[in-house]
Amino acid sequence: MVKDHWQFDLYGKKIFEKVVVSPPFRFFYSMPDEACFYYICQGKNRIFAPTGKVEVDAEEGLVMQCGNYLGDILSSQLSEHCEAIAIHLPIDVLRMIYDTEFPDFLLHVNRVKPMNYSKYKSSELLKNYIDSLQFYFSNPSLVNEELLKLKLKELVLLLARTNNAEAVQQLLASMFTSVEVAFKEVVEANLYNNLTTDELAKLTSLSLSSFKREFAKHYKTSPAKYIRGRKLRKARKLLLATDLRVSEVAFDCGFTDLAHFSKSFHKSYQCSPTEYRLNLTNKPLD
Repeated sequence: MVKDHWQFDLYGKKIFEKVVVSPPFRFFYSMPDEACFYYICQGKNRIFAPTGKVEVDAEEGLVMQCGNYLGDILSSQLSEHCEAIAIHLPIDVLRMIYDTEFPDFLLHVNRVKPMNYSKYKSSELLKNYIDSLQFYFSNPSLVNEELLKLKLKELVLLLARTNNAEAVQQLLASMFTSVEVAFKEVVEANLYNNLTTDELAKLTSLSLSSFKREFAKHYKTSPAKYIRGRKLRKARKLLLATDLRVSEVAFDCGFTDLAHFSKSFHKSYQCSPTEYRLNLTNKPLD
């Protein structure tokens, strides 16, 4: 549940955003023509991209290139809610605020090899920058267009000032380069992430009906049937090859409800996960 939300716009586009959310909460965000720097002040997030996932803890940031993302607000022992700040980086807004002083590494974004999202450890400079944004979120009457432009430029400079500046500059440039990801690559990367069919469709930038048609073309079956089968086959292998508890096996295979996992497993193998482990440990896998 979203408890509080603040936002500053520049040239008619959302640029600086702060949100306080109580877990559990899942959100979807599409960024077809912008990049984003996402910073966790308190709490913990899990971010799903088309071809992977990453967990972001308090005082960590995530540089995210153009694309579609799902996010889970996770429970944390250190905080009962999650507080996050997002700085949106539309390429057209950056071109306007830099005018003739556009940084060299952002001049030829179409020539840069795309890079994936990258987690960014906080530094003293970055903490001070986030603190300054917190001040303005608490005092919005002090904010004007010139200040927003300065704060946006400041972030780009901070991200580029690292021990590995060349790699960060490449990442900053690649954030604005669209990435073509194969349909099956998205599906296979997210099989065990407990995503609904609709959420998978969003990560592929397709409508639900188009996603199902494309899925049938590649896999000759429905998404629900194929994904459930893959999860259960993985569970079967883990039960035989590891000492993980049944609940851990269920979680590793993308089931969040143990009762649902046990029911699905029994329907496929005519016994419970525990019985399967006890009775068939010495039998070869198919």
